[in-house]
Amino acid sequence: MSNTFTNGSNMAAQRSLLRALGWTDSEMRKPIVGIICAQSDIIPGHMHLSEIARAVSDGVLAAGGKPVVVPCIGVCDGIAMGHKGMRYSLPSREVIADSAEILIHAHAFDACVFVGNCDKIIPGMLMGAVRANVPAVFCSGGPMLAGRKDGKKLSLSSMFEAVGAYTSGKIDEAELTSYECSACPSCGSCSGMFTANSMNCLLEALGMALPGNGTIPAVYARRLVLAKQTGEAVMWLYENGVRPRDILTPTALKNAERVDMAIGASSNSVLHLLALASELGFSKEQISVDTMNEISMHTPNLCRLAPAGEHYIDELGEAGGISAVIRTLIDAGMFDGNAMTVAGVTQNELTSSARVRDEEIIRPVDRPYSPYGGLAILKGNLAREGAVVKKSAVDPKMYRHSGPARVFDSEEEAMAAISGNKIHAGDVVVIRYEGPKGGPGMREMLSPTSSIVGAGLGDTVALITDGRFSGATRGAAIGHVCPEAAAGGVIGVVREGDIIDIDIEKGTIDLRVPEEEIAARLASFTPLEKPVEGYLKRYRAMVTSASDGAVFKKF
Repeated sequence: MSNTFTNGSNMAAQRSLLRALGWTDSEMRKPIVGIICAQSDIIPGHMHLSEIARAVSDGVLAAGGKPVVVPCIGVCDGIAMGHKGMRYSLPSREVIADSAEILIHAHAFDACVFVGNCDKIIPGMLMGAVRANVPAVFCSGGPMLAGRKDGKKLSLSSMFEAVGAYTSGKIDEAELTSYECSACPSCGSCSGMFTANSMNCLLEALGMALPGNGTIPAVYARRLVLAKQTGEAVMWLYENGVRPRDILTPTALKNAERVDMAIGASSNSVLHLLALASELGFSKEQISVDTMNEISMHTPNLCRLAPAGEHYIDELGEAGGISAVIRTLIDAGMFDGNAMTVAGVTQNELTSSARVRDEEIIRPVDRPYSPYGGLAILKGNLAREGAVVKKSAVDPKMYRHSGPARVFDSEEEAMAAISGNKIHAGDVVVIRYEGPKGGPGMREMLSPTSSIVGAGLGDTVALITDGRFSGATRGAAIGHVCPEAAAGGVIGVVREGDIIDIDIEKGTIDLRVPEEEIAARLASFTPLEKPVEGYLKRYRAMVTSASDGAVFKKF
């Protein structure tokens, strides 16, 4: 692609601009590799990405390419949590995809390496990679080390739950400050199996990143080694003409879904894999919430990492990493090892020497934490298009729950009730108008769920929402309820005190109200529309249902 402006007398003006950058004639003859780097001084998982990008550049140079580093925006979900900033998190994914497409095509990059780490950044980059479809590899910044307090490991979810404990009077301000100063001890993506680490692990399962991408800690020298190897790998892809659409087949996405269920990834992974499938043009028969549920029903949950368990991402890496998980699934006939990877070999070849080093962190398939996947899709009259729950992070006592609805039209209203000790054992907290359109922006509900757990109600109170949850959420938290309230969904006509029946094992979620009564309520229902301006107003007009990945409408 780059030779369109580096060759020929008619491109002399364009080359003069490259000379202004200090490029030599020999550099202009090399393939130009764009390194799209999301370095940021406001995101802990991104503060060191310039070092990763530099190491990737070294690898590209060593393999004969010309690296150029260009920027990418990003939102830190943890910092944006609990205020209007969270409305911009999921919408930022579409901006990232657009900007990656623009940068690659406008500058005619021959290949690309994506250097990101957190939340919506990696999914947005994946979508952009698919659109541009030049040879591409991903190299994340790596996970944060777990925090420690009083001999116990901590993560960001521990911090949010500490806030809930403080609000309910279980700990004092000095103890809260002690948590605050201990939970996040280094740069990197937050240390549990939250959204960022989930997506970085799934990049390996998709075949779009080298082994270790999801688990090598940010502060380890091996992360820089991986970055250099990634730079070399992208040059191999360029020389052999291997592009993202060659790797990201329906088989690759189903492989990722298998790993997703085995490791108990964030519920946000459902949203992002659906968005990726949409970008690739796959049909719902190929990839949908229903196919995900089918895979979940036949995939054992082999890992229980924080917030679902006591282990952290660095421990998963020490136990064999995602390669060991993939190898385990291949040997059990649950993962297609013939899928291609950016390493230039199949998954079967790439993981041939991988082994599990700790069977408590990566369980064998005949001794799983659960015979079913870490995520579950629920359907019923309250969620006809589906809802998502991280089953592995739910107390088994809450797999079946019926209780009165406590209805709130925003996260803020719900938080006021939780903080005011107005939520009681047995309740079902309903937070609506927080979906893609209703928010708009589909905010994460980590603050309400953490406050419920911190108040000691995690095994007696359920929470359902048309919004979504952070990967740090645990408890009976059911999100992505579709259709959402703003789109005329049944969640919009739930009334205070209505009984809601949840059965996670059977995969059902129902409003215990006669169908004729539901129909009558819907007939007279006018959804609330929150006043917004700017990008959020455009986003609301263009975004689709969460059951479709909350992507923009195709024109």
